Amino acid sequence: MAQENMISAEITAPTLTTVKTKTEEIRTLLANVLTTNLTAEERQNRLKMGEKTVAFVAKALEFATNNPTLVPSYLNLAEAKKDYALVTATMSVLQGLTTLQRGLEDTQMVAGSEAYDAALIFYSSIKNACHSNVPGAQAIYDELKKQFPRPTKQELTATK
Repeated sequence: MAQENMISAEITAPTLTTVKTKTEEIRTLLANVLTTNLTAEERQNRLKMGEKTVAFVAKALEFATNNPTLVPSYLNLAEAKKDYALVTATMSVLQGLTTLQRGLEDTQMVAGSEAYDAALIFYSSIKNACHSNVPGAQAIYDELKKQFPRPTKQELTATK
């Protein structure tokens, strides 16, 4: 049975270096906005802004701007507008990065699956070679089988 090969590509060392450098450049460019690191609980407790909410916020801020007498004194409209502008800017950046991330994740998954499949094929071949007493196969098998630990007979009887 032939091994499936959906991807046959590589990232050269110079390309990887360039990607890492550009990623760091982006991080540096956005340093003034990448200042918050929320905990899982903080993320859960925050108000969320989806597409419908973005439109609502835009409309509310427009009404507030056009009707300043209706804006409560405790609402900092300038800061709210600044936050909204940051949301729309980050959404724009995230759209491109999300597509890129998904592509990288898919590539990593396919390449990882194919590499693991190749390793399992070799492992199976080594097991067969051990059964046939092929010289050198046992040492390789003993090393590779560490990936798949099995409970000892003593451990099995202790759980019964």
